[in-house]
Amino acid sequence: MKVRYDREADILVIEWLPGGVIDHAEHTGSLIAHFTADGRLVLLEILDARRFLAQVLQAALQGEGVLT
Repeated sequence: MKVRYDREADILVIEWLPGGVIDHAEHTGSLIAHFTADGRLVLLEILDARRFLAQVLQAALQGEGVLT
């Protein structure tokens, strides 16, 4: 797994499957997920990464969505 952050564009890129061939992508909210033809996740882009991660951290600290 590789993680890159583009400060200028404020995009966090997480490469789950290095060398995987991207067949298609799905975009929802701040996330763009790139998949292989058989549905395996290759790459995840988080747009507006600072805001997105701040919201995730805040929710985690408040205990929202935490499985017990």
